[in-house]
Amino acid sequence: MSNIQLIIEERAANIGNFMVGRLLPFRQKRMVGPFSFIDHMGPTKLSERENLDVLAHPHIGLSTLTYLFEGSIMHRDTLGSALEIKPGEVNWMTAGKGIVHSEKTPEYLRHSDKVLHGLQIWVALPKELEQMEPSFVHIGQEELPTWNEGGTQFTLIAGKAFGRESAVPVYSPLYMIEVRSQERTELSMGDQLFGESGIYILQGAIEEEGNYFGPKQLLIAHDHSLCTFTMEANSIIYIFGGEPFPEERFINWNFVSSDKALIEKAKDDWINQRFDKIAGEENEFVPYPSFKK
Repeated sequence: MSNIQLIIEERAANIGNFMVGRLLPFRQKRMVGPFSFIDHMGPTKLSERENLDVLAHPHIGLSTLTYLFEGSIMHRDTLGSALEIKPGEVNWMTAGKGIVHSEKTPEYLRHSDKVLHGLQIWVALPKELEQMEPSFVHIGQEELPTWNEGGTQFTLIAGKAFGRESAVPVYSPLYMIEVRSQERTELSMGDQLFGESGIYILQGAIEEEGNYFGPKQLLIAHDHSLCTFTMEANSIIYIFGGEPFPEERFINWNFVSSDKALIEKAKDDWINQRFDKIAGEENEFVPYPSFKK
């Protein structure tokens, strides 16, 4: 019997001037563990006249995780952070009670051809930390645990798994693992996982109980302890999940919270521009969408 509970296909979504493939939230599965939002960006070729320009926008109640495969993004926020993220690195921004950030093509790349490809993820905070002070951490590629087993390479991007711990300062029990196969190989890792678990296939394919799954599919497991499958050669997948929260999380635009009142306050604060401003970008921001209630 298959351990796949749900198959989620990428759905096109617009994040301003850039199209992405949305994986979470999904109407039948709003979250996987504490993971509440996953966008697959690209791969997109941008000409010398095209750039990523996600203007200043707010968040509450979550941490954002940006992980690139190709390209570069300049992150700026209201804490004063101004840092370029490159492939294999992690930007971990915790919004807590409120933060504003922008994501743009770095200045030195704005007049040349480039490629952008990566994942953008939201991880909800535990109820008791939803109003914590905001923070930002950049983790270099060399700080992420990486190891090989046979022809398979593992990288622990965030959380704890396989007796290892990422340098990303997470706030609840979770894991996000990159797995790259050089050859067809069977993996049985149920005893290394916990909570709810999902597998995103970026490249190649996996086979499970005679069923084949390919790129741009997110597979949700019935039971993490039964996580056994075969990766085809030259495949890349991301396994993520963790302990779900006891309380429901509500999502409204860029705001995540267990308390609808906090979302309404954040919405009103943004509409009336009470959030802090990013230095040098005081007049650039994304308006609250008029279709949101």
